[in-house]
Amino acid sequence: MPRYEFRCRECGDTFELSRPMSASSDPATCPGGHTDTVKLLTTLGMTGRGGSAPAPAGGGGGGGCCGGGCCG
Repeated sequence: MPRYEFRCRECGDTFELSRPMSASSDPATCPGGHTDTVKLLTTLGMTGRGGSAPAPAGGGGGGGCCGGGCCG
């Protein structure tokens, strides 16, 4: 089950909750009992290697119709 990070606007506490994706936007109550919370953007898994990815074998452009060379 995904974990979501929240911050309490009243006490400043940051906490995590496990909940189904279908409930990701539901309100959350902080451990201190406050209800004024905001879900934080999680960047876990969104970082990549430094530098650019290697070019595909054969020099193909990839990406969309014209990038793939199917346009006349």
